[in-house]
Amino acid sequence: MAANYLHGVETITIEKGPRPITGVKTAVIGLVGTAPMLDVAAADRSLNAPVVVRNPVDAAKYFGTNRTGFTIPAALDAIFDQGNGPICIVVNTIDPANDVTAVTAEAVTFGTDNTLTLAHPQVSAVVVKSSDGLTTHVLDTDYTVNAATGKITRVTTGAIAAGAAVKVDYSWLDPSKVLAADIIGAVDVDGNRSGLQALIGTYNLFGYVAKMIIAPGYCTQDSVAVEMIAVADKLRAMALIDAPIGTTVSEAITGRGPSGTINFNTSNKRAVLCFPHVKRYDTATDTEVLEPLSQRLAGVIAAKDVERGYWWSPSNTEVKGIVGMELPITALINDSTTEANALNEAGIVTLFNSFGSGIRTWGNRSAAFPSNTSPENFINVQRTADIIHESIEYNMLQFIDRPINQALIDTIRESVNGFIRTLIMRGALIDGQCVYDPAKNPVTEIAAGHLTFDIEFMPPTPAERITFESFINIELLKSLQ
Repeated sequence: MAANYLHGVETITIEKGPRPITGVKTAVIGLVGTAPMLDVAAADRSLNAPVVVRNPVDAAKYFGTNRTGFTIPAALDAIFDQGNGPICIVVNTIDPANDVTAVTAEAVTFGTDNTLTLAHPQVSAVVVKSSDGLTTHVLDTDYTVNAATGKITRVTTGAIAAGAAVKVDYSWLDPSKVLAADIIGAVDVDGNRSGLQALIGTYNLFGYVAKMIIAPGYCTQDSVAVEMIAVADKLRAMALIDAPIGTTVSEAITGRGPSGTINFNTSNKRAVLCFPHVKRYDTATDTEVLEPLSQRLAGVIAAKDVERGYWWSPSNTEVKGIVGMELPITALINDSTTEANALNEAGIVTLFNSFGSGIRTWGNRSAAFPSNTSPENFINVQRTADIIHESIEYNMLQFIDRPINQALIDTIRESVNGFIRTLIMRGALIDGQCVYDPAKNPVTEIAAGHLTFDIEFMPPTPAERITFESFINIELLKSLQ
């Protein structure tokens, strides 16, 4: 009621009834790595700042083209190869001001087209001198420089003779200067985050967080892998971790134990172990090159989320944009002795390539398996639980600090149950419910402003194994006439 005196009539609006709960975004990939930032317009460059990329056009605009040694453009290409719909939160960790290597007096010669190309692209601080080093030529008067490609063009009206040999001093953006510590990142005294730490708190920027985390090329290091898992724990995400290039099947499986020598010794339910690397065709070099499986798998999961739903397993999905695997993995659907089956049995996601199947993702389980046999070790079950929990939590903001009464209790309970019923209808859940148990809500807790609700649900597990029992029944001979 209004506090002031009123001799008359008033109307007070009372809100009641359940509120719809909106599910959080799931096809969101957090990507940390390096990009050739001299490909990018100065206004669009970023360093240790999360940038949203929704399509290949955004990828090229904010992170340049695919160049040897840089990880972000190749990863974005791999992700978008798998289908439309993924959202990438990308953090570039290479600093054009510091992560450079200096080159002194590189000897090069202008061609008949009045150009030459330096040994490295992504160049800065270019100084062109005569071959004897006595004359320093003038930028934009004698020559121009394409910093992105490292191509120098002779100005025909300048002082450099046609076909001249010259020596060039320059610095080039060197991705090998980026260390594990740069990828892991930190939080400084002013609260600025870098590397993987920059993925934390993006909800306040964009309204969503990464649900898959990848650091291709760097996650093969134990230090990076364990930090990816730590960040995934905070974000309710999955960390997709690759074995190093050159790992054998035996080493991958051994890596799950204490005598292993690779980064697979974890039982965290948020770690997805990926093996082996895959091959793609590189148009720039006209060769097949190796790339991490994790970035393709992240794209597969995101595309599956969009096309089918986050409750679908990423396993048994053909991988697009690749021409082969780092090493052959034996695979037969009805043979438990194959390498693909042995890898899955050790909690490793691998590839399946049998007659007429194409190269497919193969494996439903996180690194929690086989030490944890709960349904949560299924990747899709864990992700479904994460989405339900996070969706409910975010949508409870509208009820926080309201007066506790029966109407509020009923509204919260029915709002959650409405959300669960929707998920059941979509096939994301087999069944579930939200219950208010008075025994868990004594008057002392209610007096302290604390309400407790029980939520139970069961996502569908993937049909990982199908068994047929076959009988030869002579009684069926009776059907002969």
